[in-house]
Amino acid sequence: MTIAETQTPVASTAQSIEVAPIAGYLGAEVSGLDLTQVQSAAIQRALNEALYEYKVLFFRDQAIDHAQQVQFTEYFGRVTDAHPLGYTDKSPTGYPQVLEVDSRTYANRGGSKQYSYASFWHQDVTALVNPPAVTVLRAELVPDVGGDTTWADLGAAYDNLPASLQRFLEGLYAENRFGGREKRWEKQSEAAALTEQNPIISEHPVVRVHPVTGQKLIYVNPGFTSRIIGLSATQSDRLLDLLFAEITNPAYTVRVRWTPDSIGIWDNRATIHQAPTDLGHLDVVRVLHRTTVEGDIPVGVAGQQSRSISGAPFYARTA
Repeated sequence: MTIAETQTPVASTAQSIEVAPIAGYLGAEVSGLDLTQVQSAAIQRALNEALYEYKVLFFRDQAIDHAQQVQFTEYFGRVTDAHPLGYTDKSPTGYPQVLEVDSRTYANRGGSKQYSYASFWHQDVTALVNPPAVTVLRAELVPDVGGDTTWADLGAAYDNLPASLQRFLEGLYAENRFGGREKRWEKQSEAAALTEQNPIISEHPVVRVHPVTGQKLIYVNPGFTSRIIGLSATQSDRLLDLLFAEITNPAYTVRVRWTPDSIGIWDNRATIHQAPTDLGHLDVVRVLHRTTVEGDIPVGVAGQQSRSISGAPFYARTA
């Protein structure tokens, strides 16, 4: 897929971009752009169209800085601060929108050695009533081996369910909170303290309709979904076990190898992802920088909206 530009953009030259699919259901690699330059409105529209078609886009050899990453993220919507729980002290000076994904700091946050913000399958911050719409992640330091990220397609998972199960799920809500069904961090860790100080809990439709594409999506994830509303604990756990297995089916995934100055961007409404789990026994450093786009309130098949149980929506700063 080649997207040619018809007009010369401000602070850039006329160009075309190549979008090459890299897996069967989702994922594409984009080439032909220099993201250190401001992109034209036509290119920005093309990137949005590619994102909603492929759900995960990857760029190589893009030596951009924090300001340029924030600028790039703005092509897809309003940029929020780094995280609803805070962590702004971990942001680079002057860039509260940037979350440092630095393996050297995670022992303090979670209480144990790990190499990413969350090494379990999850969507970003679905505890919020308006989870981020889009996430951008830029690699600075990555190990020579290992450290890949994997994404899965929530629309493909829904489409391949039996129609009777689809209809059943469309009427359900699921509770989402930090940690989901499990304690993901040690009691004395920074993450535990922050979630206790600011409990954020929301109930989302189990099947969400994408606001741009109209696709139906299974909207649960192991990192945040704690239970299905209206079911017993046993029933809820069994249904979530089934859904978690469906949405992480390897057939619906794409796995990408990080290299220095590579950038990944994904539709957080339509995908689930897993950070690396193969680095814990290695003495390596992994440093990436994350930015997120303000999200909308999810809507189900019958028009039912998500509900905030605790905590406020997470909006971008106003000027």
